[in-house]
Amino acid sequence: MTEPEIIAALRLQAIPNIGDVTAKKLIAHCGSPTAVFEDKMQHLLKIDGVGTFTLNGLFDASHLDEAEAEYEFIAKEGISPSYFMDEDYPHYLKHCMDAPILLFQRGDINLNQKRIISVVGTRNITNYGSAFCEAFIEEIAPLDPIIVSGFAYGVDITIQKAAMDRGLQTIGCLAHGLNQIYPKAHKKYASKMEQKGGFISEFWSSSNPDRENFLKRNRIIAGISEATLVVESAEKGGSLVTADLANVYNREVFAVPGRYSDKFSKGCNDLIKQQKAHLLTSAAELIYLLGWDLEEKKDESAVQKQLFIELDETEQSIYSYLQLNGKQVLDTVALACNLPIFKTSSTLLGMEMKGVIRPLPGKLFEAI
Repeated sequence: MTEPEIIAALRLQAIPNIGDVTAKKLIAHCGSPTAVFEDKMQHLLKIDGVGTFTLNGLFDASHLDEAEAEYEFIAKEGISPSYFMDEDYPHYLKHCMDAPILLFQRGDINLNQKRIISVVGTRNITNYGSAFCEAFIEEIAPLDPIIVSGFAYGVDITIQKAAMDRGLQTIGCLAHGLNQIYPKAHKKYASKMEQKGGFISEFWSSSNPDRENFLKRNRIIAGISEATLVVESAEKGGSLVTADLANVYNREVFAVPGRYSDKFSKGCNDLIKQQKAHLLTSAAELIYLLGWDLEEKKDESAVQKQLFIELDETEQSIYSYLQLNGKQVLDTVALACNLPIFKTSSTLLGMEMKGVIRPLPGKLFEAI
């Protein structure tokens, strides 16, 4: 996208009564952001849903000054603006009508990778939630997904730190401009995030982390990925808003169940009870329900089965059990081998990649 077009798109963002949906209408009608400002008011007023109130200030020169100043900022800071019609704009987000016309990125980001998961939850994460985040990332790491979250306290930073520790790309979707980090306590993680992943935002450098911005950015977290996972949530909260938006966008939603008496499991339990989310206890269930194919991650040169494969003690125990007993579900394997569910699930995933077992319909596994 050329500099004049970026500035014109920024100028549209600066006009108070023009949101992303209206901006896209104007661009579609005129052909480009610059063409909007070259057209006549009487022509623009013929667009369905566009009136004089909406277009008030369209040709105000002050908005052009603001756009040019913001462009200078992003150019100086090395921030990449991604236009909603460009190839580098996040694939899933393109299909959301209210997605921003410009998305700002900083870091080493490739959001058009196939496997993208948004993970959200309470800022008051419990030991139960922390343990789940660690186990989930451990299980799913072999598939190399992108983990998107809000970089906030609690579930967000826990899941993103776990992703960084295992070398996964992780993206922080911020509720303010990319000229700052909020909360400030998380600034120490920013550099590592940007080495493989980074930050995205629709907000300008003049935007602060105000409450309404957090609610607004939730639609990006919900829309940018294939699925949203809620780890822990109270009865009300931003995570539930994100889950609702993901449902509106026709994305898969998962929730981790908890005891009925646990305050920060109430929201997840309600999502499951109201059939707004799949019940999730392990990454294997998400992989199964999303239909992710492990074969895509294998090197084509290693498709043929190896004659000699080294298995560790746990893998050998599971393999021997499956050889002796045939097709079995995960819970049965875990019980028979005296292993926790999350450990069994991650081990089966690794064994599948080694080509010694295979998953079957009905969540069964068998030795090859």
